[in-house]
Amino acid sequence: MNRKQLILSTVLAAALVAAAGIAKAADDVRLRLNWMYYGSHAGFALGKDKGYYKDAGINLDIRSGNGSGSAHRLVANGDSTFSYGSCASMLNLAAQGAPLISVGVIDAMGTEAVIVRPDAGVKSLADLKGKTILTTANAGVNTFFPLVLQAAGLKDGDVTITNVPDGALVSSYLQGAGGAVGILGGLDDKPAEIKANGGAEPVTFPYSDFGVNQVGYCIVANADTVKNNPDLVKRFVAATMKAYKETEANPDAAIASMADIVGGSMAEEQGKAQARAVLDVTLGVLYSKANKDKHLGVNVAADWDDMLALMKKYNDLKTDKPASAFYSNDFVP
Repeated sequence: MNRKQLILSTVLAAALVAAAGIAKAADDVRLRLNWMYYGSHAGFALGKDKGYYKDAGINLDIRSGNGSGSAHRLVANGDSTFSYGSCASMLNLAAQGAPLISVGVIDAMGTEAVIVRPDAGVKSLADLKGKTILTTANAGVNTFFPLVLQAAGLKDGDVTITNVPDGALVSSYLQGAGGAVGILGGLDDKPAEIKANGGAEPVTFPYSDFGVNQVGYCIVANADTVKNNPDLVKRFVAATMKAYKETEANPDAAIASMADIVGGSMAEEQGKAQARAVLDVTLGVLYSKANKDKHLGVNVAADWDDMLALMKKYNDLKTDKPASAFYSNDFVP
């Protein structure tokens, strides 16, 4: 082998080693959803199905959750790399010392509401006095319910709150379990689920009608991940925003991707229609009014300031930190 051939061979060997290193560089990432798959999650499914995460060097494992609080706790304790769930729930946990930070926003405005059976005779929230409402223990929708009651002239004890398992929330609502007249849930998924299961169009009382202006749902990371592996966070957030941009442009493709991944009833026409109805609500709240430039994923300072002020005033949240301590836009493309 002459010198030229030796150099060429050495360069080729180095290239092969580098290529092997790149192949091994894919990071295993677990994303914990706030709930079982529903339409709002379609962007994540599209990103996985179309290879956006793979292209970013990520082997993505998407897992269902049991409420936003539970999902965020699994990130705090290292079970999951990222979570998707209520920003208010994350803020509440982080203020208590959980190592959590929002690295991007999907639902920029809250869709939380009191959802009531139309046969319950509830025409205003004041009519809930003495009645029972169902929820799940870890749901982010619980965070601001006391404020909604206060705005309606009610006290915490005026309404009985009963926790049920997450998978039984809508069925318990339809059955009027325990004499319950309604549930706490998101307008993005629960009305569609109720109607898909044979229920009538519910009466809804959005939290936003009662002075609750909040950031909706965040992508949350452990503070240690942000500190020690910022490149991973940047790649994950970039792939996610690419996926949700594509979902904006082609929502049916996102629903098809989710149907392929989940299968079962989600792949049936009724399941797809329900998921699309849910996704349409999410696509309608991607940008808050304060996000003038419609920059997808950005944590808007004014929105976070408002939410923190509400939680400190009405939810007894204790923190001396500014709202900016609980989010970062460093990873939003």
